[in-house]
Amino acid sequence: MDKIELASNKWLPAKVIANILDVGLKKQVYEHIRYMCKNGIDIVSINDEDYPQLLKNIYDFPISLYVKGNKKILNNQSISIIGCRNATTYGKKAAKYFAYHLAKNEITVVSGLARGIDSYAHIGALSGQCESKSKEGKTIAVLGNGLDTVYPAENVELYRKIVEFGGLIVSEYPLGVGPEKMNFPARNRIISGLCKKILVVEAKEKSGTMLTVDFALEQGKEIFAMPGNINSSNSVGTNHLIKCGAQIATTYKDLLLDI
Repeated sequence: MDKIELASNKWLPAKVIANILDVGLKKQVYEHIRYMCKNGIDIVSINDEDYPQLLKNIYDFPISLYVKGNKKILNNQSISIIGCRNATTYGKKAAKYFAYHLAKNEITVVSGLARGIDSYAHIGALSGQCESKSKEGKTIAVLGNGLDTVYPAENVELYRKIVEFGGLIVSEYPLGVGPEKMNFPARNRIISGLCKKILVVEAKEKSGTMLTVDFALEQGKEIFAMPGNINSSNSVGTNHLIKCGAQIATTYKDLLLDI
C-alpha cells in the first residue's frame, strides 16, 4: 500500500504510516527476518495453536512470542521454579532437586535463565529429562531481551543445551532489545503466566522473585515455597510466603498433587 492508501485507514496515525513507509525500518525488519531464519528463531502469535493457552488468561498478555527451540512444549503441564540470583548452596541444590524430579515426571520447568536459582532449575530439568525414559520433561527459559542476546553471557552453554535437548527459549522482545532493567519485571508475568503452579526456592524480602509471586497471585496461580534458614536473608521471602498461606514444598511430590 502507498501513502494515500494507508492514509485512508482512520486507525493509522501519521507517525505509524511514516514508519511503515520508512525504507530504513523496512531494511531493519528484513535483516531481522534473515537473522531469525538463519538462527532458528520463530514467532508464535496469539492466533497460532501453539500459543500457550494459559498465557491468554493473564492481564496484558503478549500478542506474540519470539521462540527458539521446541515450541510444541508451550502448552505442556508446567511449573515455574524461581528464586535469588545470589543463591546459597542450599538453594542451588534444592532448585536442581525439584527440577530434576519434575522433569522425570513429565513436567516442564519454567524459569528465567538468570544466575542462581533460575540456572540451577534449568540444569536440574535437563538432567532429569536426560535420565527419563519418556523424555517428556523439558525446560523453558523466558528472557528479558531479544533472542539475539544471551544474558547473562555465562549461560551461553546452558542456552544452547536447552534448545539442543528439546527445550525452548522465549521472549516477547524483538531482536536488538538488550537486557534492560525494566524488561525483567514484565518478563516475570510470562514466567508465572505459563504455569498453574509456582515454586519459590529462595527469595529476599524485596526482590524480583517476590514481584513474580505478585503476578502469580493476580493470575490465580498456586504458590509453593520452600522453607529456609531463619538466619538467611535469602529465606526471608519464602518463610514470609508460608506464613501468609503459601503451600510448603519439602519434596517434589508436594508439587505433583492435582496435576
